Amino acid sequence: MSQVLRCIVIVCLLAAVAPALAARGVSPYLPLHLDPEIERQIERVLILGDKPVITRPIAAANVLDALPAACKFDAILCRNVRQYLERYIGTVGLDHASAEGASTDDVPVVALPDAHGMSTDSPWRVSALAHWQANDYVLLNLGGVAYDGGSVPTGSVLSVGFEYAQLDIGWRDHWFSPFTTSAMIMSTQAQTLPSITLSNYAPLTRFGLHYEVFLAEMEESDRIVFEDRFTSGNPRLAGLRFSIEPAPGWSLSANRMMQYGGGERGGNSFSDFLDALFKPHQNDNANDNLSNEEEFGNQVAAWTSRFIFPGPTPFAVYFEYAGEDNSYEGNFRLGNASLSVGITFPRLWRRFDLTYEASEWQNGWYTHHIYLDGLTNEGHVLGHWGADLRQQDDAVGAQTHLLRLGWEPPFGGLLELRARTIDNEDYGVAVYERGYDVGLAYSRGFKGVTFGVDLLAGRDVFGEDYSRLAGFVRFGDEWAGTGSALGDSDLERPLGAELFVEAGATASEVQIRLGDGSPKTRTDAAIAPHLGLGARRAVSRHSDLGVRLELDEVDGEYLLAVRAVDYRYRFSNPLALTAFAGAARYDLATPAYGYYIGAGMQWRDLLKGLDVNLDFKYADKVARDKLLPTDPGTDPRPDSFYDVTAATLSLSYRF
Repeated sequence: MSQVLRCIVIVCLLAAVAPALAARGVSPYLPLHLDPEIERQIERVLILGDKPVITRPIAAANVLDALPAACKFDAILCRNVRQYLERYIGTVGLDHASAEGASTDDVPVVALPDAHGMSTDSPWRVSALAHWQANDYVLLNLGGVAYDGGSVPTGSVLSVGFEYAQLDIGWRDHWFSPFTTSAMIMSTQAQTLPSITLSNYAPLTRFGLHYEVFLAEMEESDRIVFEDRFTSGNPRLAGLRFSIEPAPGWSLSANRMMQYGGGERGGNSFSDFLDALFKPHQNDNANDNLSNEEEFGNQVAAWTSRFIFPGPTPFAVYFEYAGEDNSYEGNFRLGNASLSVGITFPRLWRRFDLTYEASEWQNGWYTHHIYLDGLTNEGHVLGHWGADLRQQDDAVGAQTHLLRLGWEPPFGGLLELRARTIDNEDYGVAVYERGYDVGLAYSRGFKGVTFGVDLLAGRDVFGEDYSRLAGFVRFGDEWAGTGSALGDSDLERPLGAELFVEAGATASEVQIRLGDGSPKTRTDAAIAPHLGLGARRAVSRHSDLGVRLELDEVDGEYLLAVRAVDYRYRFSNPLALTAFAGAARYDLATPAYGYYIGAGMQWRDLLKGLDVNLDFKYADKVARDKLLPTDPGTDPRPDSFYDVTAATLSLSYRF
């Protein structure tokens, strides 16, 4: 903890001299998954303001900075959010208050998504937040969330510092993902942990650098393996995030989180912490030369990106490629991987908004051979809500989908439809069915408060039906300002912003390492159809950035690839060069995942709006664990690897 105390001293000294440096002070954070009506409008402001959110909770200062750009497109939305932010101005203020009563089923008990540890059997929930700001550089927030069966002082945080180094001490939420309804490595699925966090909300350098590092204490566990026995203690949880925003509307983030220490395992030195953080293959994976006692802890990591497409119907596309472990050789290949894809339309046909998010992960998530309780707190996983919908300790993979549709009806208020589903893999210790639920909520503002009802009904992964009917009242109704100043023709697509579809043919071959001691093999080259869908926008005179989804058939199986970074350089003539990076999913007996990179060239406007593309692509060490009885032996490796080399010739049409 000496390093943490040193950080506290440094930030306090910087806060003391900040006025002389003319730096902005600390910023409060907006509630996370406590006030959905205004959170929805804040999401809209950030997209219209071309601010790609890569982590949460969102600093109020970032929303304030996005308002001028958003106000050019929707003055009423801007007014609503500005009025809401006025809660946080002043020495003392009430920022949030909410109460909920519900009629519930006692059996089965299903964890609600992103609800700070609450389940369907809780008949009530209350939450509140208030602040006292001593000066620009010291802010105290007090609050909490309570329900039947649990309570935690979520939001109770002391913040000191300034825009480039804000220190937060207390129960601050962490959400390491651009997704709004799910996050693989850190979310609000479980109760908030007490932590110390150092971060910046104002970007550093022209590349828009943001950082965040935190240290938290987890609940006590008596299932920590040490030598040949169990030890009891409180593991520590450390998180690190770096993100960049080198061009408007696009951001990229690298995230890592580590569980370590606890009981007789101690705390280890700061140098060991850095080694395990940046050299996991040498320090944090059990192998012939590293015993459980020498292993530092349990690590997860993720790459995330978010891309905003401007225009009459703006939207944000975002990806998350995460790993519960590392794979093969080196420190940057992710093992037991997951891939998540999301898209948000903040405005459809003036009165609607739409969000769709899908995730899939391999085995091993949130469980560990040293920390047998895994990455959990009070019985709930720290990450994706879907992993709470399985038998405890069952390290099984799953696929989830979530659709959320919002409608502002002419008679006022907000009507929201939610649907989600989960399909656990069938190699686990339990027999699972597809789980699903549907929710319908209506909110309305009236004389300074918001009230409404929320109905949820579904079937869990064991085939049991459940339902919950809740009524709620919340402080404030700023979100309910009527109408919209945004007309169908008010937003014009900027020059260089393009949507496109592509079709063509891909020639591919696969190098296979089964990991059972047999020599690697290579398939014969084969040609199959190719499909693609993408978006891009100009970021300079000659350069474009975008995203793309591709589908190919490789050796008789589908290869789905996402280009999280899709770069194009346009010459003054019709020729353009491209380079891209992302992740690929190979549809084998169980899904296999790996990095996806490549480069190519393009001849633009063969006919008006029609381009010719030649791409060379490589899916690196696409991996899956051997989990089925039909899989080859696990000696010397428990996983198999597939290297896909391909070339694609296609036509793309821009619209």
